[in-house]
Amino acid sequence: MKRADRLMQLVQILRDGNLHKAAHLSATVGVSLRTIYRDMETLAASGVPIEGERGVGYRVTAAITLPPLNLTMTEVEALHLGLSAVGQSEDTQLSVAARALLAKIDAVMPEDRSRAPTGYGFAIYPFADAARGFQHLPTIRQAIRARQKLSITIARIERTVRPLQLDYWGRLWTCIVWCEKAKNFSELRVDQITELRILPSLFVDEHGKSLADFNARRVNAGS
Repeated sequence: MKRADRLMQLVQILRDGNLHKAAHLSATVGVSLRTIYRDMETLAASGVPIEGERGVGYRVTAAITLPPLNLTMTEVEALHLGLSAVGQSEDTQLSVAARALLAKIDAVMPEDRSRAPTGYGFAIYPFADAARGFQHLPTIRQAIRARQKLSITIARIERTVRPLQLDYWGRLWTCIVWCEKAKNFSELRVDQITELRILPSLFVDEHGKSLADFNARRVNAGS
């Protein structure tokens, strides 16, 4: 398993908010305890809100707080899209200003920043290409609001999905979907999407296919 895939698997395990022992994480993903400790440090340095320590356990916290502001997921998306776009501008002064602002935001994120690199909005290792997914966020959000199915291509595999929720994990965006082909839930990394189309087909909540069902399954898996 690639390290980026393992790190994403760890995020998915920790996102239930429960405390997970390093030994449990080690057994689940099939790596040593030392590797788990390094992975936790890497995730924290990448902006994922990791809480915990060796011998106690780890969890991911969902709150994104920038004192004295409490940001909603939509506001974080707007921050990412706007500043990332300005940061890539050909206007040198604006680009430098955007990166400086992102560095200031990075400095007040509510986690231990001692190991964190700068450049919050520009997506750093281990998800270095996460910025590629920013272009897809408005389309996915529109489909979630309109309850329209999406055609998504990842690794040359096209699938029809019901988009249910966008989540943000420290420079990395994921989308919870119900996959029509696999007939199961999946959590897709938005940065890995190469093609995306809104389909004319609408969907309604069906038993076993809704966001509530996904959350219930996640709770049961963590109990």
